[in-house]
Amino acid sequence: MQSEVNATKENHMSPEDSKVLGRRLVDAINAGNLTALDELFAPGYVDRNPFPGATPDRAGFKQSLTTFRVAFPDFRYTIEDEVAVGDKLVHRLTARGTQKGEFQGVPATGKQATWSEIHIGRIADGKVVEHWGIGDQMAMKQQLELASTPK
Repeated sequence: MQSEVNATKENHMSPEDSKVLGRRLVDAINAGNLTALDELFAPGYVDRNPFPGATPDRAGFKQSLTTFRVAFPDFRYTIEDEVAVGDKLVHRLTARGTQKGEFQGVPATGKQATWSEIHIGRIADGKVVEHWGIGDQMAMKQQLELASTPK
């Protein structure tokens, strides 16, 4: 309980303000708005699950998002669940996109995929300072026919 109180004091954001920040972040990702990411991520942002080959910082995230949106130009997140407690914000998202460009060395398939992701952000001073995320990459790859479906 005490750590939760300290986190709230350090964060200085209500759960609703944290959710507003999270929705702004999802909107920026959906729009490919790299400038907004500079406003939403702290300068010392650390990604605990960066894209393969990316640096775990703000620049690495922006580079990865740019590369991903070339492969999936219509990429879009939908927020399914949102929980804010202390300095943490959790999103359960549905991701959708059509592979119209190269993705992980595979030429465009033209196929659309829908998959689930869960993201946890730590917020301090009104910005995301740390991120953990996991996505159902197997479901995405099966829909794009980049991985076989188990029988």
